[in-house]
Amino acid sequence: MTTSETLDVIARRYACRAFQDTPVPEDIVRAVAEAGVRAPSAINRQPWRLTVITDRAKMAEIEQAGVERLRANDPAGFARAQKRGLRLLYNASAMIIVSTEAMVSPYPVEMDAGIVASHLVLAATSLGLDTCVAAMPGAGLDDPILKARYLPEGFDFAISVLLGYAATPGGTPHVPDFSKIVYV
Repeated sequence: MTTSETLDVIARRYACRAFQDTPVPEDIVRAVAEAGVRAPSAINRQPWRLTVITDRAKMAEIEQAGVERLRANDPAGFARAQKRGLRLLYNASAMIIVSTEAMVSPYPVEMDAGIVASHLVLAATSLGLDTCVAAMPGAGLDDPILKARYLPEGFDFAISVLLGYAATPGGTPHVPDFSKIVYV
């Protein structure tokens, strides 16, 4: 079997849903964010911006607004959040929000945001961090005041990546279903 450091990182990466209180060093957060902006994009438009948040009070503000939005507008999403203790950010030490430029284009900006998120999680995992790709914080950023506070003007929430150290290290990646690959 072919192996490499990158393939090993991909194989061990999992969605962490319980982080320690330990902060992530600033240089590591910066390295992860810089890996994100190295992502390719359709015709090199780079229609995204990254908002890096390490302040727990700011993250709590987004989480609480998200919980309230889910409670009011998404009963199924709220029920799922309740099963996880109404924690949308899982006590992460840092969050990188990927926002995309509001534009009409034949090239989907969501695709570009997904590539950025992949770069972020793989860089973070290679640096010894645990991660979770999280869409639910977007509910909190639907609030116009929070959107203006945390996202650049003209940009919308696309996805976020939570960073930190697992409360219980050694999480298990999902089991890949190789039958989903079709060779032609």
